[in-house]
Amino acid sequence: MKKALATVLLVALGWSQLSLAQNAPAAATAGIQSQNIMDVKPDASADPGYDKQSNAERAKVQPGNNAPVWRDVGGGATGFSSLPKSQAPEAGNLVQPFVQYPGSRLTTAGEAWRQVRNNWLIPYGGALLLITLGAIALFYFSKGTIKLHGAETGRKIERFTPFERSAHWTNAIAFVILAVSGLIMAFGKYFLLPVIGSTLFGWLTYLLKNMHNFAGPVFAVSLVIVIITFVRDNFPSKGDLVWLLKGGGLITGKELPSGRFNAGEKVIFWAGVFALGLTVVGSGLVLDMLVPNLVYERSTMQIAHMVHALAAVLMMVLFLGHIYLGTLGMDGAYKAMRTGYVDETWAKEHHEYWYDDIKAGKVPVQRSSQPGAASAPTAQA
Repeated sequence: MKKALATVLLVALGWSQLSLAQNAPAAATAGIQSQNIMDVKPDASADPGYDKQSNAERAKVQPGNNAPVWRDVGGGATGFSSLPKSQAPEAGNLVQPFVQYPGSRLTTAGEAWRQVRNNWLIPYGGALLLITLGAIALFYFSKGTIKLHGAETGRKIERFTPFERSAHWTNAIAFVILAVSGLIMAFGKYFLLPVIGSTLFGWLTYLLKNMHNFAGPVFAVSLVIVIITFVRDNFPSKGDLVWLLKGGGLITGKELPSGRFNAGEKVIFWAGVFALGLTVVGSGLVLDMLVPNLVYERSTMQIAHMVHALAAVLMMVLFLGHIYLGTLGMDGAYKAMRTGYVDETWAKEHHEYWYDDIKAGKVPVQRSSQPGAASAPTAQA
């Protein structure tokens, strides 16, 4: 009987203690307490200098409100870094200051670059390339390959020397590697990634990135050689303006006379090879951090990337037309770059002024010193 009574008393005491614990104030409970920020000095924002408070001062009136520190971060505030300034000029900056790149809103520089890339370079650059390909396809299926009107004579004229062809093919192959790798790295996630999956796409882009980096210097060196090699024959000359105004006769089917290179090829040379080519090379050297005495901040790389991407897309658009006319578009054009020689009829129909200079002896029929060059056929009227 006594044991039973003691058990009842202990149970009652336990329930009483549990009830007291549940009803005790929250402040008596050990550990970190949560707190509603609206309950802690809700009128703190009315205090003078509220917007100038440091993070420590803000924590006294509104614990957990880290707005001051993130305002400094977003404003480009510079902290301390043990890295030397020459090697890491922005090591103390977490977020870049506000800028407005062409095509972006006024926002932090990283976000502004992202907006230019995703809202302009990718969609409009891709659309421009597709439109160019569509226009070339439409022209080919409506006009077909440009054929010779006269019969070939069998007498050959050397159009490109072995050195000229070597420089051109080296530059062309490097350009194709750069163009294909750049296009896949820029647009591949939209049309390749869903098809081949992330693993294969990752390996592919890694391979293409390295190919891009290795082909870049080859393209740069060969580009300079191409410019020096062909610049003399690409200066403006008689008939160029008329050729441009009439589109070279591509629509009418009657090609206008021109020198060794017509006005269209000169536009490709000066706009595509010289201006855009050197721009792509220069911006690529910046992206590879190979330009000496240049401060490599994030803004430097962002601007270099935007210039590089824009120039590359425009150059690809121009070279697509050049590649088309040099292969499918014109009969005999590819053979000229492959073998170096063209028939007299081809020279007369496509580059009449150049053919006239050869007939007049101003330009030699055979310009290279290949074996057997002395026995090469001469041009005849």
